[in-house]
Amino acid sequence: MMSIIPIDLSKIKKENTDKEILRVGIIAELDAVNLYEQLAENTDNKDLKKVLLDIAKEEKTHVGEFQALLLKLDKQQESELEAGKKEVKEELKVNI
Repeated sequence: MMSIIPIDLSKIKKENTDKEILRVGIIAELDAVNLYEQLAENTDNKDLKKVLLDIAKEEKTHVGEFQALLLKLDKQQESELEAGKKEVKEELKVNI
């Protein structure tokens, strides 16, 4: 589990700091999703499982919020995300 920032933000160029903060936020939220889903998988308590999965869902929304801001700030990230979707679509021959 991530409890400290995995990079030294003081070593990042000022124009890239916000992008790196958003990436760290995405990492933290995905880490939380994994944690809550694993915990939910390991309980037989219906109420606890329901709450954990609901919280995991909220964390996924947070990932989307951070990603939306990141794509606004980093056009290269946006184009590479689209390129990745295209590659998967072509490789799997599916519409995504």
